[in-house]
Amino acid sequence: MATITLLLKDNKKNLSGEMPVYLRIIKGRKAKFISTGVIVHPDKWDDKKQRVKKAYRNSARINAALAKKVAEAEDIAVTMETKQHYVSSKKIKAKIMGGTPESFIKYMDQYNQDIKDKGKIGTYRQAATVLSKLKEYLEEKDLMFDEMDFHFLKRYEQYLKIEKTNGINTIHSNLKIFRKVFNNAIREDIIEPHVNPFLKYKLTTEKTKKEYLTEEEIKKIEDLVLKEGSVMFHHRNIYIFATYAGGIRISDLLLLRWQNYNGTHLNIITQKTKESVPIKLPAKAIEIIEMYANYQPDRKPTDFIFPFLKNDIDYSKDPELLFNAISSNTAFANKNLVTIGKDAKVEKHFSFHSSRHTFATRALRKGMRIEYVSKLMGHTTIKTTQIYTKIVNEELDNAMDIFNEKPVINEAKESN
Repeated sequence: MATITLLLKDNKKNLSGEMPVYLRIIKGRKAKFISTGVIVHPDKWDDKKQRVKKAYRNSARINAALAKKVAEAEDIAVTMETKQHYVSSKKIKAKIMGGTPESFIKYMDQYNQDIKDKGKIGTYRQAATVLSKLKEYLEEKDLMFDEMDFHFLKRYEQYLKIEKTNGINTIHSNLKIFRKVFNNAIREDIIEPHVNPFLKYKLTTEKTKKEYLTEEEIKKIEDLVLKEGSVMFHHRNIYIFATYAGGIRISDLLLLRWQNYNGTHLNIITQKTKESVPIKLPAKAIEIIEMYANYQPDRKPTDFIFPFLKNDIDYSKDPELLFNAISSNTAFANKNLVTIGKDAKVEKHFSFHSSRHTFATRALRKGMRIEYVSKLMGHTTIKTTQIYTKIVNEELDNAMDIFNEKPVINEAKESN
């Protein structure tokens, strides 16, 4: 049950030494305060009886008004606690003051804007798209936090599945963003933890196949004859470079500058995790990077190694410009890789991201310790890297199946 009392707020004392009288609502060890509009000197206040003393002017009228406010507040609190499973002091305060529950839509709008202001353009666009889809479902109506309960999420999941024909993993990524918003609102004390529907609603995912290339397939792409200096030539080169150089993400490859390379190592701060990752380059990667050094005899330390972004643009001043540049270059690279794969007779449909999977599986096959692979790839947890050990183990299992094959009998020798 909520406890409602009256008290003086000594931290709001005025120049005359008077203090305002507040309603204090305590629920679940959390307190919220509402001003009564009454200001009184501490000498004229009876803290034990929670009322002004008789010597105070108009004490009877003021005490009656204060008693009425307490009674109304207690009535509202009891009514809310009777109807709802859990009520926070914040909600009781909002009801007493005539307010409404917090809007999930308005909060997420601000949440998205905060992400954009921090320069996280990719995250912002994804979240904005997810919110736009929700608004369409609601037909532009508002939605309160306490209305997004378990049953609402189940209905919305069906909408995404049937009406939007979204797959399991797309639905997972949409609802995962909602879960982040709830967790953020809880941290900011906007809502109470008990109203979080994700305590009951569990997100589900579907396993996806991680495409990667074998040594033979990598060699086919390396040996493919392409016009030197063409965009396709450069896309092939950075893909091969990534398969040797720790599976560097294309966003980080595009931003590599000569100051990141010292002849043997790369030292980069990844776009995704913002962590510094030093990488010792194997011979093939150095061969590729030195080829680009020969293309740029007058290069400056701040120039980009690979010829995709423009050296005369300061992308750090405009996160959206940088995001657009990386996105368009990534899309172009993936389009060209489809053509490269076909021309090289590689029977797989792969994107640039497969270079990370390729590096990981190659490294583990060659005996590199999993924690080293994890560090080089910039994984925040080794659990992410363990996916690749499963792939390698499956290959070993398949290799052992050779012993289940029936032996080929040479009939000519048998007859002798």
